[in-house]
Amino acid sequence: MNRLIKWIVGTGIISIVIGLTFLLFTFAPDRGMMGDGSFMGGWNDRGMMHDNGGMGRGNTVDLVASNEPNQPLPIPKRLQPDRVTDEALYYTVRAERGEHRFFNQGVSSETLGYNGSLLGPMIELPTGKTVYIDTINQLDEPTSFHWHGLVIPGEVDGGPHQLIAPGEQKRARLDIDQQPGTLWFHPHPMGISAEQVYLGLAGLLYVTDDMSSSLPNEYGVDDIPLIVQDRLFTDDGQLDYDRQMNIDGTIGDTLIANGAINTTFDVTTKTLRVRLVNGSNARNLDFSLSNGASFTQIATDGGLIDQPVSLETLKLTPSERAEILIDFSDLSLGDELALEADGISFTTFTVRSKIVQNRDWTDAFREAPVTNESSEADRRLTLFGVSHMVTIDGKQFDPDRIDINVQQGTTEVWEIYNRDDMMGGMTHPFHIHGVQFRILEREGKPPPDNEHGWKDTVAVAPGERVKIKMTFRESGTFMYHCHILEHEENGMMGQLNVK
Repeated sequence: MNRLIKWIVGTGIISIVIGLTFLLFTFAPDRGMMGDGSFMGGWNDRGMMHDNGGMGRGNTVDLVASNEPNQPLPIPKRLQPDRVTDEALYYTVRAERGEHRFFNQGVSSETLGYNGSLLGPMIELPTGKTVYIDTINQLDEPTSFHWHGLVIPGEVDGGPHQLIAPGEQKRARLDIDQQPGTLWFHPHPMGISAEQVYLGLAGLLYVTDDMSSSLPNEYGVDDIPLIVQDRLFTDDGQLDYDRQMNIDGTIGDTLIANGAINTTFDVTTKTLRVRLVNGSNARNLDFSLSNGASFTQIATDGGLIDQPVSLETLKLTPSERAEILIDFSDLSLGDELALEADGISFTTFTVRSKIVQNRDWTDAFREAPVTNESSEADRRLTLFGVSHMVTIDGKQFDPDRIDINVQQGTTEVWEIYNRDDMMGGMTHPFHIHGVQFRILEREGKPPPDNEHGWKDTVAVAPGERVKIKMTFRESGTFMYHCHILEHEENGMMGQLNVK
């Protein structure tokens, strides 16, 4: 709780400084700004990376291969319902403190988890059903439960207005009405969400349906999740967010998959479905296979893309998800193939058998592709700034201010502009609560084929303009923000009210 009070006081002081700074830059442009309004800073350029592989002005951290012994990939447990009726399922999710040892020779680190010491379970959400989740806060500080990617009313979205105090319990009613997809849940309390995620609060949400699918779907066998995160550890193997925190995005040098380092998975089928979640606070990740072979992307944040796409590299910014299929038919028994991020292997697949799934997975893509016809923007939003000076439309988050009002049921096109500065700028993953949207264009051109699907987070590169289209089906107050968690906490967030 002391940390939250310090954040509130510190943010107030910083807001005053920011206001004075912007006034100075506005009325004395020759002293600190370029003609286009970009800052001429005193920072050096060691931390300027368009790709945000390492975030942070003057404080980059490269990923390194770990020499830890291999260990089996932990598969998050499928959470069993407390009760099931014809219309509803009932679950219980607790935010807890615990301990976890990441290194074979290290000590245990204090961590956070859902229904356990680190990360959380996979919660199945059948479409067409009502799901009740009793959320319990067993931490010693406030938290919230944000159902990232779900199209639900604002009152149960789990944003910073819906805090759960230590020891408190609340029930969330989630009416599931969207296509199957890989979503996730995490905390969203203002000022401490970045630390809570960093220490382990993240879980999986699988929206499912009863339709027979030709895609691999046996959980933990030919259909596996990979929550991929980068972390920086102390010399004795502990997480220490206060020491490692970077206001432009906290990054690490070690990759973990489902909370473990140097993981292995035994492949027993010809095709493996991998659900990738970039659960990092700030780092973008470029995924590839160690042999340079291609894989097939079949889904984005909110479900299947229009048509499968063959790729050799896939970039995901924080909070983005993708489902890929890896084909092992050309490998022999005992062969190994590693999944890499930024060229660093983090999960190695070993072929133990090659059972053929007697289905043609391309049958899952029978529907005609959706036409992403662009149109004039209804709203234009500008992302700008670094560290404590990040803004949307020149403003920082104010919980008492509604920034955008829309009518429930309306459809709008937004243009998101990432205004760069002379230092190079940063890619911002822009996330909107309570909707799934389609990307219409990037810089006036159609998006790449693997972005032709439902999204809730879109990467916007420095200087780039991206148009997205969405329908506001649910009412309430929702957040929109940069999903670099430290940027979100520094005020790169606004409020959307759907009436």
